[in-house]
Amino acid sequence: MRLTWLDSNSWLIEIQEQTLLLDPWLVGSLVFGNAPWLFKGDKNRVYPVPANLSLILLSQGLEDHTHPPTLKTLNPDCPVLGSPKAAQVVTSLGFSTVTAIAPGESFILNEQVKIQAFAGSPIGPTTIENAYLLTDLVTGYRLYYEPHGFHSPDLKAIGTVDAVLTPVVGASLLHLIPVLQGQKNSVELCQWLKPQVIIPTSATADIQYGGLIGKIFREEGTIAEFRELLTQAQLATEVLQPSPGQAFNLPG
Repeated sequence: MRLTWLDSNSWLIEIQEQTLLLDPWLVGSLVFGNAPWLFKGDKNRVYPVPANLSLILLSQGLEDHTHPPTLKTLNPDCPVLGSPKAAQVVTSLGFSTVTAIAPGESFILNEQVKIQAFAGSPIGPTTIENAYLLTDLVTGYRLYYEPHGFHSPDLKAIGTVDAVLTPVVGASLLHLIPVLQGQKNSVELCQWLKPQVIIPTSATADIQYGGLIGKIFREEGTIAEFRELLTQAQLATEVLQPSPGQAFNLPG
């Protein structure tokens, strides 16, 4: 399994002959609800739009995961798999093959990749978005992804995985309203799943944030502190820190 980090939550995942584009934000600004005064993100680096995609995989319907300016640059004939909210967005953008997947459901991609949906992040009072378990059906290698650090207890029943893609550093608004759950939540996840490696997502390498929310956004913890928490918990999980734009093979 081969990953390329495209900054923030955007990833290119290569499994056998399949190429998946996960939660892509590749072009333009990131704005929620057409309100740049509230929040606006800009990537200082431009990432090329990948060609020959097998699947676009979307975990949430919000703009930082289902980013309309990026999706409009992609081939509308490319298959899309996403949470019900994400599926609504891409359908409205004219994509022809859209599959909504809810927690507890699974999807097989060209007989080589199994994608299982689990309960992920709560978005508002009534919506729970998706986390995913990706399994290479040829080798059995398993990767778990959840972009905000909210992990369902149902994961305790799936056994060990090889790799985890989730935040390891938390974030909040003025240290009062949690946005990302990292640190102890991610340590607990590692206790459940015993991954060989954990790769931080939701991190930023070369992004500028503005607007009101950007000004009150606070990180909580560091990668070094997370490594120490793993040591204290007597876990052998290794933290990988990828460089944006550079592909790497997951160990194992």
